[in-house]
Amino acid sequence: MLQTALREDALTATPGGFELRVGLPWIRSMPLSSLAGLAVELDGVPLAPGELSVVLGRRRVPADALGEVSGWWFVQDRLVLAGRCTLGAGMRAVAVDFQLLVPYLQAGPGSPLVLPFRLEARLDPDREPVPSVSRDVA
Repeated sequence: MLQTALREDALTATPGGFELRVGLPWIRSMPLSSLAGLAVELDGVPLAPGELSVVLGRRRVPADALGEVSGWWFVQDRLVLAGRCTLGAGMRAVAVDFQLLVPYLQAGPGSPLVLPFRLEARLDPDREPVPSVSRDVA
């Protein structure tokens, strides 16, 4: 699961910054509202909270507002993170941190299981996309 969460073509440079496509590192599809604490680092430098958003079809949602969003992150889909940070050419060290609140598993009375994830990869924003059946979360 973790091996395919950041594929080799996950990072793309855009005119306003970058897009990063993240696969769900879990065995079941999850509601978007189950994501918390979403953060991205490029070359060891964290993006400020206002520099990171999530692209859901034609709309952009601040990364810290996913708890209020209806919709699903299906296992085969990629969650598109958009950052306002200019990328230069060449490989980048990318890290994505978040917690996944699993509503159907309890960690204690009245408290869902919370799984912390840290995904890391060295990615080239100029790499050609690899053909795939994955779609972007909409």
